[in-house]
Amino acid sequence: MDIRFLTPRLHGIVDYLAAASLLTLPVVLGLGETHPLAKWLSVGTGAAVVIVSLLTDYRYGAFRVLPFRGHLAIDAAAASVFALAPAVFGFTGLDAWYYWLNAVAVFAVVGLSTIDEPEPAMARV
Repeated sequence: MDIRFLTPRLHGIVDYLAAASLLTLPVVLGLGETHPLAKWLSVGTGAAVVIVSLLTDYRYGAFRVLPFRGHLAIDAAAASVFALAPAVFGFTGLDAWYYWLNAVAVFAVVGLSTIDEPEPAMARV
């Protein structure tokens, strides 16, 4: 049984929502108590998510030059950076938990994403 239900179309929606949260939550939560990078890593990643999403070959991409598989690889790399950031940069407390939870969320999105977009119902007739 395949549990992957996030089509590229749904993944695109998640991408832009994630970008918005990565750009705003560091300010709302007051990240950066243990290291200023705790705030700016999120903001920079949020901006990068917007750029990568605009370049991705899916419904919400504007330029569509990056294959969706490549997009997923970038997402997995970002999740790895999030998982390691607290140890590498010495983040503790809320700063660390923010990155660990984001790592879990991004790994989950990558793992639940399917490469193929289903055919519309009318096309299957």
